[in-house]
Amino acid sequence: QVKIVESGGGSVQAGGSLRLSCAASRYDYTTYCMGWFRQAPGKERERVGHINTGAGTTYYADSVKGRFTISQANAKNTLYLQMNSLKPEDTAIYYCAAGPPPCTSSRFDPKYWGRGTQVTVSS
Repeated sequence: QVKIVESGGGSVQAGGSLRLSCAASRYDYTTYCMGWFRQAPGKERERVGHINTGAGTTYYADSVKGRFTISQANAKNTLYLQMNSLKPEDTAIYYCAAGPPPCTSSRFDPKYWGRGTQVTVSS
């Protein structure tokens, strides 16, 4: 079993920035694909973006493209989400997730989930 822990959430005003971190207890085939999801109150969970940790290729939802950036540390079990130009509609619980291949623009099937970290953006 892989444990995933997120950190870095908080409150910020619109237009501000936050950086979330995610650490998986190990890096192997089952955590080859890592990424972020979010769930706002009363809404379904949606994918924010993910990364193919082997190729380093990143994929983003249209709603965050150009504002959010996913990166990985040299130790590939650590993932970051840099969020800039935040909007009130970005308010949600953000979850880090990891899963095995395939890891493409249309495929990310998480096997492991973190417990989430709250991000609140005020207007």
